[in-house]
Amino acid sequence: MSNQKIVISPENPKGILVDLTAEEISEQETNATKDATRVANEATAKTKKDADAKAGNDKLIALGL
Repeated sequence: MSNQKIVISPENPKGILVDLTAEEISEQETNATKDATRVANEATAKTKKDADAKAGNDKLIALGL
């Protein structure tokens, strides 16, 4: 990730490159961690859903339905 951002204002319509503050860097790192956790949780949920669906189908097949 870049530790700089572009700030556009009436005085600088083309934008200027400024360094991020420590707070903004910390926020980026926190967001990246949250995103990684969310992606892992979604993958786990999908795997569980697929396994549950297969188990349900196997039970129906075992019952002859």
